[in-house]
Amino acid sequence: MYTRKNQRDLTGAERRGFVSAVLELKRTGEYEEFVRLHSQYNTADARSGPRAAHMTPSFFPWHRRFLLEFERALQRVDPQVTVPYWDWTSDNTPAAGLWADDFLGGTGRPRDQQVTTGPFAYKAGNWTIRNGVTSAKFLTRDLGRPSAPVSLPDKDELASALNQKIYDADPWDSTVTTGFRNALEGWSVRSVPHERNHNRVHRWVGGDMLSAASPNDPVFWLHHSFVDLVWDRWQRAHPDAGYLPRTRLRAGDPQRDRIASLDEPLPPWNVKPSALLDHTKLYRYAE
Repeated sequence: MYTRKNQRDLTGAERRGFVSAVLELKRTGEYEEFVRLHSQYNTADARSGPRAAHMTPSFFPWHRRFLLEFERALQRVDPQVTVPYWDWTSDNTPAAGLWADDFLGGTGRPRDQQVTTGPFAYKAGNWTIRNGVTSAKFLTRDLGRPSAPVSLPDKDELASALNQKIYDADPWDSTVTTGFRNALEGWSVRSVPHERNHNRVHRWVGGDMLSAASPNDPVFWLHHSFVDLVWDRWQRAHPDAGYLPRTRLRAGDPQRDRIASLDEPLPPWNVKPSALLDHTKLYRYAE
């Protein structure tokens, strides 16, 4: 059992340990596999084939396992390292501590959004983008999108998601108008015309975080660690409202075999959502 901490509560040594372990995974090439996996399983509604990571009920369990795989890789480098979380409802400006030069570095420069500060700056020599959606070799960010400002989600928006009584609903995709999963994942729906929560965080960071290759920016892990914590909070607040759908969809349903019910395995690990509902034997969150 280990503890994931709020990034603002990390000691200097814990910050350095996390950064060093991430850089080592990058040096060995293992980091690129995580970027590749996320790109591979980020399947939109309109595309054919199974949807495991986004726009689907398995958004939470898939990313929980993804984070665990990454955390285990970090711990093979340094057993003391865990993935901290970024509470974007509190640390909600480009001046927040996670963007410091000794941690994640700051926003990109105006002309090309290239990050030039911190350990993940291209000029530091340790962070070359190899699996991006463009040919750029440098990490990009546009914190807050000054040219057309966007804000991070606030506590009320997060509370609105946490107040949802059910987990997910038909048609089990980005158009769902009710349920916790899409309220937190944050796809625009008719009743809420703007992206919310998780999705708006990606947009606020900008740059590489806008693409399916978003793990190219190490803030991805801190963001999804918080998303995982919020799922945990929702489960505790609604103990009788479990994962949906519970059983395989009926024959003829257009989402049958595209989305995973409770006991249908998730690629690429062949693990069922039912095996990922409880993390408490592995880790806890310091809140």
